[in-house]
Amino acid sequence: MGFLSGLTNQSARMRLDRRQGSPGAQLAVVDSDGEDDGAVSRPCAEVLAEIDRMFVQTVALVGEAIAGATHALLACDREAAKQLMAGDDLVDERIAAITAITQRQLVSGPTTEVERAELVTVLRMLPDLDRNGDLAEHIARRAARGLGAEMSPRSRGLVERMGEVAATIWSSTADAFSDRSVQTAGVVDALDDELDELHVGLTAELATGTMPVPVAIELAMVARFYERFGDHAVNLARRMAAHSTGGPDPGGPGAD
Repeated sequence: MGFLSGLTNQSARMRLDRRQGSPGAQLAVVDSDGEDDGAVSRPCAEVLAEIDRMFVQTVALVGEAIAGATHALLACDREAAKQLMAGDDLVDERIAAITAITQRQLVSGPTTEVERAELVTVLRMLPDLDRNGDLAEHIARRAARGLGAEMSPRSRGLVERMGEVAATIWSSTADAFSDRSVQTAGVVDALDDELDELHVGLTAELATGTMPVPVAIELAMVARFYERFGDHAVNLARRMAAHSTGGPDPGGPGAD
C-alpha cells in the first residue's frame, strides 16, 4: 500500500511490547473477523494489540481512499473511482470486526480499569473512522460521474490542495493513534484550520458563477466532504489525546 501501511506491524509490536507483564486477564482467541474460536486463550494484552493492528490497517485503508478519490476526481478516472467506491465495503467490514472484538472483550473478558478505558476509547473513535471512509467514498462517487472534467481551473487547484491537506491530516491522525501523542493531536488541529480556509476559498469560487449551477452544487458538496473529513480526524486525535492524559472525552464534531 502507500503511506500509513508501514505503521501497521510497527504499531502492533510496540503496543504489545508495552503491554507485556500487565495484569490483564485471559480471554478466548478472537479471529480477525470477530469470531471467537472458543478453544485457546491468550493474554488480554495480545487481544488489545490485535485491535490496535486492525485499527491502524483500517486507518491506512481510509488514507489510501481519500488520496485515491482526489486523484480520480482531478484525473477524471472513472474506473479508479468505481474501484474506490467498492473498496468502502472493506473498511466497513474491518470496522465491524473491530467493534465485535472490542465489545466481546468488554463484556466477556476480565480486564483492568486501564484496559477498559482504552477499549471504550476505541469504540468511541470508530464512528469517526467509519464516517471518514464514507466521505472518501462520496468524493469517489462524484469522480465516477465525471465531475472533474467540468471544474474551473481555480476550483481544481483548490480541490487538489484540499486533497493534499486531507491526506496529511489523516497521516498525522495515524501518528497520534500509534504514538498516543498529545503533541501530534495539536498538529492535526492546525492542519484542520488550513482545510477550513480552503473550504471557504472554494465556496467563494463557486459563488462567482463560472461553472454551471449543477456542477457548482456538486462541487460544494465535495468541499463539504473534505471539510468534514478534517473535523472527524480532529475528533479522533483529540479522543486519543484525552485518553492518554486522562482528560474528559472531547465529544463529537456533530452530525454530517
